Amino acid sequence: MPSPFQLTRRKALAAGFGSVLLPASLSAQAPAQRPNELKIGVTTFLSGPASVFGVPGRNAAEMLAEEINREGGIGGVPVRLFFVDEAPGIDHLVGEFRRLVQNERVDVMFASISSGSCLACTPLGEELRKVTLLWDCGTQRIFEERRYQYAFRTQANATPEILAPLLYLMKTKPDFRTVAVLNQDYAWGRDSWEIWKTAMDALKPGTRVVAELFPRFGATDFSAEVTRLLALRPDVILSTSWGGELDTFIRQAAERRLFERSTFVLPLAESSLERVGRSLPAGHIVGSRGDHWHQHPRPANPQALQRFVENYRRRADAYPIYPTYHMAQAFSALRAAHAKAMQANGGNWPSDAQLAAAFPGLEFDSPTSRMRIREDGQGLEPQLIGTTVHTDRFPFAVMDNMVIFPPDLVTTPAGQNSVAWLRTLTPDMVSRVPDPIRAGG
Repeated sequence: MPSPFQLTRRKALAAGFGSVLLPASLSAQAPAQRPNELKIGVTTFLSGPASVFGVPGRNAAEMLAEEINREGGIGGVPVRLFFVDEAPGIDHLVGEFRRLVQNERVDVMFASISSGSCLACTPLGEELRKVTLLWDCGTQRIFEERRYQYAFRTQANATPEILAPLLYLMKTKPDFRTVAVLNQDYAWGRDSWEIWKTAMDALKPGTRVVAELFPRFGATDFSAEVTRLLALRPDVILSTSWGGELDTFIRQAAERRLFERSTFVLPLAESSLERVGRSLPAGHIVGSRGDHWHQHPRPANPQALQRFVENYRRRADAYPIYPTYHMAQAFSALRAAHAKAMQANGGNWPSDAQLAAAFPGLEFDSPTSRMRIREDGQGLEPQLIGTTVHTDRFPFAVMDNMVIFPPDLVTTPAGQNSVAWLRTLTPDMVSRVPDPIRAGG
């Protein structure tokens, strides 16, 4: 998530969503001693505005760890979690990351919600030679600027998360001519706009940008911006804002009927739907930072999704949102990697290096789909985009007319820079977008 701070096969899979693909061998290394517990450090926002993502992520981690332990642990070893609050900032986070590895002797680190946190923690994990799973942060820079041996992302990055909503807009409402953006004024807001505009210039040249609005991060009053957008009447208003600020903008825009004048594209709004209730009208485009949706139209394993949703709702009294799915993906990838590494190691517990070697090419299950980690460490994740509708079943807007984008269509190829790759796109790319799926279809 972007933020303002920049053994047997059967036992190994006991807590998993599904099967894993196992290679014939990994490089032979001396077996490590099986620990009494598998210690996992988790960095997430437990306070501040980003806690609307961080606390659900923690809730999911605790739920999943309890389920794993009830079913025998990972490789027969129970899981123990250590949490770090990202809110105090990078210096605090880096110190806590180092403390967990060196003093608490954690076996794996899950980092982070903040893109800034990931940019700081990833090289530190490499220095400490500790497997670090990037479980939620959005920055595409991590694996485009450097190669890592111990870092792996178990979800997508910003490029497919922004490109997919643009392609959806072009497929479902192709006649737009003018666009305005309202994004938070920090790295995520600026970077995501660069991704959108670069792709839009390539895919729909001649589209006119009528306003670029970047209110300060933490703003609570968008009246000036709403007034300007009402006057400009752009065909499309993009906002990659998130959390409490997106909630506030939606409510203030609804009060002044801005949704009746323009089509909104909100790539991160899946996480806001339940909180804003019916303030978000029908007919607007919403993304989910992956294919995460409790009403997913075609999950790979419907029973696994239903179980995940029901278990989370019992625990948190809310529907799961994308950070909870991202946390599930990190645990699923870790389980799959342990199974793969242990099989290659003759059933012995893997060393840090042996565990790291299991991630490139790894396949694992999320609650909704089958995923893979590329050789460069980047996870390949589908993107689900839909249009809001209101029904009698839920007291908030839900998605219909959904498109599930395959990751290969919207993800920058390995070894390439996202902005440079986006410049090479051509308008005929829209013809490759899958057809929309109706809810229940």
